[in-house]
Amino acid sequence: QVQLVESGGGLVEPGGSLRLSCAVSGRTLSSYQMGWFRQAPGKEREFVAAISWFATTNYADSVKGRFTISRDNAKNTVYLQMNSLKSEDTAVYSCVAARTNITPTSTRTYDYWGQGTQVTVSS
Repeated sequence: QVQLVESGGGLVEPGGSLRLSCAVSGRTLSSYQMGWFRQAPGKEREFVAAISWFATTNYADSVKGRFTISRDNAKNTVYLQMNSLKSEDTAVYSCVAARTNITPTSTRTYDYWGQGTQVTVSS
């Protein structure tokens, strides 16, 4: 059984930065495609970023150039570095893991979900 635990969320001013972490337990991180989704109040869950077994990355257009996903297989941890944050980035961010490398932007690809961490961008 894989468990995902997110950390690093919080309140930040527009233009600021946060780094989210996702600690993976139960399996070796290198066996999974990892990603981040987010859900704002009253909105549907949306894809943010993903990183494959081979460290190939995918990003939503809304975060390209501002967010960076990375993985440290030795630490069994995935990161999401978020820079130049905007109010529209406010959401609960969830870490996800998939046993396959296909369709990284679809929620149906992922087998495991973390509980999420709140990110609030506000002055």
